[in-house]
Amino acid sequence: MGTAEPHPASRRLRLVSAQGAGGQPSPAPAPASDEEILLAFQRGERGIGLRLYEHLLPVVDRTLYRILGCREQDHADLVQGAFEQIVSTLTKHRYAGECSLAGWASVIACHVGLSALRARRRERKVIDRTPGSPEPGAGPEPPSQGADPEREVSAQRDLEALRRHLAAMDGDRATALLLHAMGYSLKEIADLTGVSVAAAQSRLSRGRRELQARCEPEAAARRDPARPEEPR
Repeated sequence: MGTAEPHPASRRLRLVSAQGAGGQPSPAPAPASDEEILLAFQRGERGIGLRLYEHLLPVVDRTLYRILGCREQDHADLVQGAFEQIVSTLTKHRYAGECSLAGWASVIACHVGLSALRARRRERKVIDRTPGSPEPGAGPEPPSQGADPEREVSAQRDLEALRRHLAAMDGDRATALLLHAMGYSLKEIADLTGVSVAAAQSRLSRGRRELQARCEPEAAARRDPARPEEPR
């Protein structure tokens, strides 16, 4: 397997770091704003696809990782799927601009991640893809430095159960919970999902109750090992 060609962005970064007048490094250009990206997209400017990708890749990748907990072999496909939906949204003028492009991208990535969770949950019925199973390309969440191994295993088990429950929940409620966990305010969640603040509050409240109801049987089983766990 030959050496991969350097990414175009890498070459561009080396160029902008070149020295300017007086031997001083030239300042790096300011990141493009949402307005600049959207205007370039509407005009169909050359290279806008790469600019859009570089502008939104961090939030798309981070959102997918937070939901799935690892970067498995299909991670690049999930990123691509999210960007296909982003481009489709912009092409069909469905992005109203009431929230940031990064926020809008995080919502789309949430839907893609939840769909992947559901698919993986179905696959686990016939294929073992539990954390710790050797799989090329997988990148499970790293353990905390100096953490208690027993507590770390328990935390990983809790996270896996949380993702399993989110995959089984109503999509709107799960999305509201995920956005809230990522630090978005209620008003921002309402803007991102295109509903009123009251509707966003309802989804978030119902999502919390549903998640608690799903988690309680497992918590009770841990407190009382003799008590049979309710079927999922």
